[in-house]
Amino acid sequence: MLLIDKPYVSDLLIETIKKNRYPVVKTDAALSLAPEISENMLEKPAVIDVLTDNSPVYTNSENTIAWINENLDHTSLPGHINTFKNKGLFRDMLHPMYPDYRYEKVKLSDLKNFDAETFGFPFILKPAVGFFSMGIYIVENLHDWQVAQKELDKELKQIEGVYPLEVMDGGLFLIEDLIKGDEYAVDAYFDKSGDPVILNIYEHIFTNKKDVSDRAYFTSEKVINKTHRKFEQVLQGIGEATGLRNFPMHIELRITPDDRVIPIEANPLRFAGWCMTDMTKYAWGINPYEYFFNQQKPDWDTVFKGKTNKQYNVIIADIPRDVALSDIDYIDYKKFSARFSNLLHLHKTDFKKYPVFAFAFSETTQADRDEIDHFLHSNLMEYIVLK
Repeated sequence: MLLIDKPYVSDLLIETIKKNRYPVVKTDAALSLAPEISENMLEKPAVIDVLTDNSPVYTNSENTIAWINENLDHTSLPGHINTFKNKGLFRDMLHPMYPDYRYEKVKLSDLKNFDAETFGFPFILKPAVGFFSMGIYIVENLHDWQVAQKELDKELKQIEGVYPLEVMDGGLFLIEDLIKGDEYAVDAYFDKSGDPVILNIYEHIFTNKKDVSDRAYFTSEKVINKTHRKFEQVLQGIGEATGLRNFPMHIELRITPDDRVIPIEANPLRFAGWCMTDMTKYAWGINPYEYFFNQQKPDWDTVFKGKTNKQYNVIIADIPRDVALSDIDYIDYKKFSARFSNLLHLHKTDFKKYPVFAFAFSETTQADRDEIDHFLHSNLMEYIVLK
């Protein structure tokens, strides 16, 4: 069963639903976004009758969480979703595995009075329920703390009303130890037996140690080979702690300088956000939706054939926070596309509604950093034309 909602439904997902005749929950949002699969849609009573504990469910958007909470409370889904979507509960669940990791839950109204020096620097500030790196700040000293609070006020105003509270809620924040090391994002699912199956691993790169943006990711044979076993072990521990079955997940982790793997956060019931999931198909020929519903596991030796020394990049073209979306006239997509040496696919997004104008997938060699470095360090204003 699939649930579909805003902000974006990719062509690959729609084609996969049509090809396999996957059932989709019939909602106003689903009908509006993907009318071509209306014949696959089931009315709410039928869905509630069919779905039981551990039924395989996938959603393209966390906007569907409210529907799940309201209609599927006879299953374990609402509880599992809350454990992962709420970063405070996520930390509580992980605490037995990471007893020395420090964190505190703080209301937005209490942030100004929070004693940051007593907690100790450095730390990271993030919404307990958040999405897309919104409201996240690295704080290394008292000055950073003061700046973060001012910037947070601006950011919360920019995204006000863009996402439902189940996706982005600025009322409660988490203050936690800053995890040093390389960061990765993993698309995986727990199969019907509760075993984790990894479908893709991205390395998440940043401009500097204070950067928390989602601008650039890449995957490669090297990235997957050096991390797969470590991440699988962590996922196994999470599965044992929660009892997950038939459950997809996008999880972010860091590998510390002393080779310790620590989860950062996990997004339940979906893979990478918006359309980033589809890179698994463009890079590795793996349809992640089919692999989940068919309980398939990648044969990585076969997958990697002919792709040695290749790197597959994801560029998320986000709009600067100080640019009002209403001030944008148009995006020069032609100029943007021309900057890639081998553009595999370009997903254009509604920049009038959301602070991002595209997701771009490209192929380069592992040794070629020019392309991804350009987009990583650019503010992208050269592609944004204001009124």
